[in-house]
Amino acid sequence: MTAVQPPLIGVAEAPVPPGGAAEWVTGAGGARLRVALFLPQGKARGSVVISPGRTETIEKYFEVVRELQDRRFAVLVHDWRGQGLSERILPDPLKGHAVGFADFVSDYRAILDHFECRLPLPWVAMAHSMGGCLTLVALAQGQAKRFAGAFLSAPMLGLQTPGRPKPAVRALSWVMSRYRGDGYILGQPGTPMGGPFEDNILTHDRVRYDRNLAPLRACPDLALGAGTWSWLEFAFTASAWLKTAPEVSRLAIPVVVLGAAQEALVDNHDQQQIVARIPKGRWQSIEGAFHELFQETDAIRQQVWAQLDPLLDQWAPESSG
Repeated sequence: MTAVQPPLIGVAEAPVPPGGAAEWVTGAGGARLRVALFLPQGKARGSVVISPGRTETIEKYFEVVRELQDRRFAVLVHDWRGQGLSERILPDPLKGHAVGFADFVSDYRAILDHFECRLPLPWVAMAHSMGGCLTLVALAQGQAKRFAGAFLSAPMLGLQTPGRPKPAVRALSWVMSRYRGDGYILGQPGTPMGGPFEDNILTHDRVRYDRNLAPLRACPDLALGAGTWSWLEFAFTASAWLKTAPEVSRLAIPVVVLGAAQEALVDNHDQQQIVARIPKGRWQSIEGAFHELFQETDAIRQQVWAQLDPLLDQWAPESSG
């Protein structure tokens, strides 16, 4: 029996883009992953694969999907395992959990394999925060050959540890991941449905902040809470791998990384250190921006698109497709 097609949660503030539908894809260990493909009107000039950050869902990228459709791209967006409507890792669905990065990388490959025949060439990898970290690992571990280039928004190539030495936090995460790996780092799930806009460190745009909470209220199963100790150890391990693995220095495709000038979550210095290892890597700061560059104000988003559009023209010219 064929599994029921997974839903896409459209709300008045963020309707489902046209030409799209979600499917289940089987990932590592049989995990069920939700993935959505959105096609443009007419012939596509290429495809963009969007990999969201921690806690983020397909629905959060509906605006970006429509913008890429207007540029004649097919767009593939997925929920990572453990979040969105993909299979959760622990019995408590609010726990943001991970056990290393191997399963995530296998999931990414399985998703690309599943949709390969339906994604017009050339392909562009596009990712944010945790998704940027995992995408870069996947590219370095063999997936780069499928893409013309990669565009990473505030990728989690390192974490900030305000007020605490990073080596000490890394050591603590190593210990705690082995003794209380499935416990919340903060001891509680935090605010999965979002706190007051005034307290947020993600975006200066109140309208987009509120809009992104609307699908969570319409479908609470989309919500995700704070991370576990095992998730924190995964984040440090992935960053350390990217800083030392020879595969990163052999990446052959262009990788452009945008950092947020007012970043309070990931480490821009670590981003620059890792990008410097990539032969065709480039790092650029977006002035005035908090962490979520594509969820920012129109003025900040214009800076982001001013970086991205020339790359899309270079990697997937209008004459392609």
